[in-house]
Amino acid sequence: MTMMMVNGCDLNVEIQGEGRPLLMLHGLGNNMASFRSDIEHFRTTRRAIAIDSRGHGLSGKPDHYTLKDHVDDVVGLMDALGLETVDLIGSSMGAYVAQGVAIEVPRRIRRLIIVAGKSHGATSSSAALLEKHADELKGSTVQQQRDFLYSKILAPSTSERRVEILQLLTQNRGLPSTQTEYTAAQQAIRNFDFRPQLAQITAATLVISGKYDPLNPPAEGIEIAKRIPNATFVLFENSGHLPRIEEQARYYALADNFLNAAAV
Repeated sequence: MTMMMVNGCDLNVEIQGEGRPLLMLHGLGNNMASFRSDIEHFRTTRRAIAIDSRGHGLSGKPDHYTLKDHVDDVVGLMDALGLETVDLIGSSMGAYVAQGVAIEVPRRIRRLIIVAGKSHGATSSSAALLEKHADELKGSTVQQQRDFLYSKILAPSTSERRVEILQLLTQNRGLPSTQTEYTAAQQAIRNFDFRPQLAQITAATLVISGKYDPLNPPAEGIEIAKRIPNATFVLFENSGHLPRIEEQARYYALADNFLNAAAV
């Protein structure tokens, strides 16, 4: 891992492997460690690159930033690493950022995988779910709110791996428990709408949603796929918000086939 100054912010970056660059973007409240298994998998055939998004992990934590800052960070990192084109995977919040990047620099994104994403939102999906359950969460701490979210995001069929996955999520939390930093991260993904611009994306695109995702349900993924030219939508029948982990073998097989399909 190394620290790089990008777009005025220190970003923690990890690079492993050789070959076509594959950049991976994590979700809200996580960090690059949530892609640990993905790095190990993809590094055997690709140059796997993961970052701690600003406000997360070991990266800088400004008091205020926006989704556009996240997008600019990715483009700036590509420039800093001398990467003219990349393949891009974004999960949850990372899927929002990935869409923004593919819109901002369409010719530089070769293949795009959007996992558990949405194309627009007045607030973060986790904030919306917490608001829905505001009465039962009244007076709860940030930690208690996170625990509540983690109790809701997995599919019923994931029950046999629930303890393992929740332990992994706990280890990979990317935000300290300060209310200021948590609020800044939440506010960065408020009031965005990529729908009018999704048709500008030229990358071959795979959109994956989990059937039981309470944060970004399948309808959100279907909408993304309909608006991006020639995008493919795949529903993971036994997943909630974490299809990359809940149905990992299927995810890797699908991702490998998709990423290799147009290899040159």
